[in-house]
Amino acid sequence: MRWLSKRTVAFSAALVLSAPALAQKAEDSGAGAPKFKEGDVITMDKLESIKPYLPPEFWNNRDFFFYDGMKMEIGPFYRDYSPPKEYADATAKFKGKSKIGPDESLENYTAGQPFPIEEIDCKGDPQAGVKIMWNFDRQWEGDGTRTRYFYSYWDRGEQLPLYYQGTSKTIALSHRVEPEILEKQEGDLFRGEKRTAAFGIEVEAPFDARGIALITYRYKSAQGPRDQAKNDDTWVYVPTLRRVRRISTAQRTDAVSGTDFTFDDLRSFAGIVPQYTWECLGEMDIIAPVNSKVKAYPYTKDHNFGPYGLSYADDRWEVRKAIKVRMTPKNKDHPYHHKDIYIDKQTMAALYSFAYDQKEELWKIIWHNKRWSVDGNKEDPSWYAGWEGIPDPRDNRIVSDTIVNVQTGTGNRIEFWDNDGAPLPNLGKVRRYIDVGRLTQGR
Repeated sequence: MRWLSKRTVAFSAALVLSAPALAQKAEDSGAGAPKFKEGDVITMDKLESIKPYLPPEFWNNRDFFFYDGMKMEIGPFYRDYSPPKEYADATAKFKGKSKIGPDESLENYTAGQPFPIEEIDCKGDPQAGVKIMWNFDRQWEGDGTRTRYFYSYWDRGEQLPLYYQGTSKTIALSHRVEPEILEKQEGDLFRGEKRTAAFGIEVEAPFDARGIALITYRYKSAQGPRDQAKNDDTWVYVPTLRRVRRISTAQRTDAVSGTDFTFDDLRSFAGIVPQYTWECLGEMDIIAPVNSKVKAYPYTKDHNFGPYGLSYADDRWEVRKAIKVRMTPKNKDHPYHHKDIYIDKQTMAALYSFAYDQKEELWKIIWHNKRWSVDGNKEDPSWYAGWEGIPDPRDNRIVSDTIVNVQTGTGNRIEFWDNDGAPLPNLGKVRRYIDVGRLTQGR
């Protein structure tokens, strides 16, 4: 049981264009005119047609992802997934005020996109990489997240009995774009707020992990230079100990026990930007799953995710404008030599990332599936409803994170198809949720 407690504690700390225009755009990107179009179905015998639109590392390890019987539907090219008006308004209002400070820090930021993406010169601006990553860090995500999750473990195609499922919620405490909050409190949900976000996890299964609960705070100071930054604070209630423990998250590069994920691998990068250097490597057209049609957990548990359990090939994929950014750790003890992240230029969400070990050999592939709130609300009006100040959320939500260790054949998949970014009903419920004392209430 002592081993179980350590394992579960570690886990808890982690957690519209015409067809000719489309062809021209793709050709301009260097990939050449596409040999496929919207509505096509890509099967194993047609894979070569999408090769020019995949990262080389992904194609070279395609056996993990593509398989006999797969049916990949080609969706729209360059569909509009722009954020809501309120986020765009905040971007325009504070345009030109955000600056890159010492140690890749972010200065004078209030709300919206810190650096309008159309003004970033990838080739000519030596700060382009870090500007893109601050845009990534402050991308539109609504209030945060609210979801149920299922976390599965895979070893060379075999699903292991080890798993976790439960609920989680992230709440943005600062840099809000709702007009009233922005005007009265400069984007802070509560006056004088020093945190940017709070993140909570509750574990419901398996039985021997049931009851674990966690709260993490990230602070505004993490946007500053490293010598001024406050590390995340995390508290976890462990039923076997019957008490709350405060755990260190200073080493966010530690692997979540029993998995191939590190804490900072979630959504491709969940770390603190100034702890790394960033380089913009270029722009290109990429095909990726960005608007899933597959109802995964908690609605469907028997969908075929391929022979390795780590594929989204049996779903809808779309061609997107992407930016490739290289992350290099400043910490010499970091397990990665570097990581290359392909970021959607419009949504600023990651499409793929590739982590290299200290020998500069490919180690891990991380990729994601998403769901567009506009389509989802047509199918299910109760999902991701708007709220006061944000009547139309317009959010491209991550509904699955998958990681593949190409050196061992192991991997992990996290599903949360019901993920939305709607807030809790009132501030009283927010206060109760982010209160550390909540972890022990009723236990």
